[in-house]
Amino acid sequence: MTNLLINVDHVATLRNARRETFPVREDRRHITERDVRLLKETVRGKLDFELSTDEEVVDICCATQPDLATLVPERRDEVTTEGGLDVRTHDERLEDVIARLFGAGVREVALFVDPAPEQIEAAARTSANAIELHTGAFANAETPEAEREEAQVLARAAAQAAEHGLRVHAGHGLDYRNYATFREAAGAHVEEVSVGFAVVARAVLVGMEQAVREMRELVAAH
Repeated sequence: MTNLLINVDHVATLRNARRETFPVREDRRHITERDVRLLKETVRGKLDFELSTDEEVVDICCATQPDLATLVPERRDEVTTEGGLDVRTHDERLEDVIARLFGAGVREVALFVDPAPEQIEAAARTSANAIELHTGAFANAETPEAEREEAQVLARAAAQAAEHGLRVHAGHGLDYRNYATFREAAGAHVEEVSVGFAVVARAVLVGMEQAVREMRELVAAH
């Protein structure tokens, strides 16, 4: 059965639109340190801390000891994460951070990567025990044919990662419309999916509880 993780940074983005808090990215655009403490105290399910390799943010993650830490790239000019890590060229820095996270008691460390064979191979050479496949190209496909092609790319990447013994997660742009196509084509090896924007956008109309329930039912059905 596939687990569903809800990205709450979009909730923080709505809150911060009123400028009531100073926007964990390096620039604190979404989640703040206070948010992290409150989430650690209140979340009863699995807590996934997404972070860059920024030293201060890594320190916060180590102190928080989430269930899962997902390393993502970060650029100051982007609104949200727009691509996967280039593990091939940053493997030494990533390895240092992975070792720190495991040493702090984090049990699962994932690398957010594009579904490219060379990136999967590079991730497998690190000590991370999971990857999160970047599903943006699939989510942004403009035709059903292109969507199916991108789903097959994800399926091959997931199988490749699983062969290396990596746990496979997926996320970025998955929503109520495209999830079934993704799951049918690429979901055999995917243990967890992360959905954020679609759920928060739906929650504006129907409330967070119903929006999460609808997404959870969709994931459970596939």
